[in-house]
Amino acid sequence: MDISKAKDIIVEFIKEKTTEAGVKGAVVGLSGGIDSALTAYLTVEALGKENVLGIHMPELNLTPAEDVLDATEVAERLGIEFKTVDISEILAGYMNSIPESSDSNSHSNGNLKARIRMSVLYYYANSTSGMVMGTGNKTEILLGYFTKYGDGGVDLEPIGDLYKTEVREMSKLMEVPEEIITKAPSARLWEDQTDEDELGITYELVDRFLALLLEGETPQVAQNTLGMSVTQRDSVLKRINANLHKQKAAPIAELKLLR
Repeated sequence: MDISKAKDIIVEFIKEKTTEAGVKGAVVGLSGGIDSALTAYLTVEALGKENVLGIHMPELNLTPAEDVLDATEVAERLGIEFKTVDISEILAGYMNSIPESSDSNSHSNGNLKARIRMSVLYYYANSTSGMVMGTGNKTEILLGYFTKYGDGGVDLEPIGDLYKTEVREMSKLMEVPEEIITKAPSARLWEDQTDEDELGITYELVDRFLALLLEGETPQVAQNTLGMSVTQRDSVLKRINANLHKQKAAPIAELKLLR
């Protein structure tokens, strides 16, 4: 892929979609990671720094200081308005109100955090008449590696057709800080979580596997071509199939035969 041309297409996409929606501004959740950083850079190029609001939403005792510093650095470099909203008390309010809540239920709690962050972003988007820019990449979308109505609840997905490895390439092109580009990807939904540990495969390998599947290769051929293990292949396929519902609108029971 010509990364420079891809960047221009994404910038034009943001311009067109915001114009169609009749808005000038956008809200970007800045996690301190590469996907949100690149999305912010692209959005600023499309709309201008005066029309972009960055929101960092840390959780006390979980979000590392480096993420706070990296999110702040991105906002400062871009010259955008920047706010920090600690979600700890919001999360505690939910947990205290749900009788069955437990700190040991990391999956449910992690998804709840993502949905809280989505709600915060939309609060600011609604109050500023802006759009929420998604930060999901193609790898995450194909794998369903996102929270439904959490980080998947957005208005636009500017980098949604870039594999994770292509996100890194474009980030270098746009001069995103090197420490963000090389940081181990993590959703920070629970302690010591990293994307690649959870997936059981590197982004470089899974990107190549997904690309071969989209080119029409069978899973077996793709596995053999890349030297993947059977466990890695089956884990990726299982994740794709289990998460297909995330890419579709909620099904509706059709009653047309009764009308």
